[in-house]
Amino acid sequence: MAKVLVVTSGKGGVGKTTSTAALGAALAQSGENVVVVDFDVGLRNLDLIMGSERRVVYDLINVVQGDAKLNQALIRDKRVETLSLLPASQTRDKDALTPEGVERVVGELREKFDWVICDSPAGIEKGALLAMRHADVAVVVTNPEVSSVRDSDRIIGMLDSKTVKAEKGERIEKHLLLTRYDPARAARSEMLKTDDVLEILSIPLLGIIPESEEVLRASNIGAPVTLNSPSSAAARAYFDAARRLKGEKVEIVVPLQRTGIIGKLFGRRVA
Repeated sequence: MAKVLVVTSGKGGVGKTTSTAALGAALAQSGENVVVVDFDVGLRNLDLIMGSERRVVYDLINVVQGDAKLNQALIRDKRVETLSLLPASQTRDKDALTPEGVERVVGELREKFDWVICDSPAGIEKGALLAMRHADVAVVVTNPEVSSVRDSDRIIGMLDSKTVKAEKGERIEKHLLLTRYDPARAARSEMLKTDDVLEILSIPLLGIIPESEEVLRASNIGAPVTLNSPSSAAARAYFDAARRLKGEKVEIVVPLQRTGIIGKLFGRRVA
């Protein structure tokens, strides 16, 4: 049965869109049929990271409002045939999204794909609420700094109260994805340690994505890091996170400080 997953956070700039693309590509590379959906109406960045900006003809708003059929708006990735994109509109605002239209589109996507991954805008406004509305699973993306963690705590509360599952008395499956983790800065107490974040948010840890130039480089050339640089530390962390989403038991490695002449990255494992 198809799963709807929302990638969300309270704060902007934490890596939601990057993570949506990387997780979507990783799942598709494992044989899953995946669509990534951009809910950030008016900004539209997911198509850039997916390298599909020149292929956008119709978008999510066109489908929601009935101006185009879903198949007309879906863009199939040229590198992984089981990966598709439903882009956002760059010329409309979030008021063009309607609850009824979103419900219909998500229902159609459920019938076509194994995973429907919704890239949520930051915050708690209409677009973010509609992105999480029909989710079965939530990945809460957080940087290891106080304001990001505090805003994520607010989002967790919204997931437990504003989703269809919550209204039915069910609990949505939630996971924490810690991004831009720098072991040296954590050791100097310049950012929160993993244990501190887990203690505050109290949701299962899906993965730890280290600070990496490969992520920025991949985004700039229009490719998820799991496709552009699959052997990088960040890509490996995303691949492991995708395996955990599928229910596999994979130990989580906390990146530690680089040591030695060649700067090998060592790590300790957490449960």
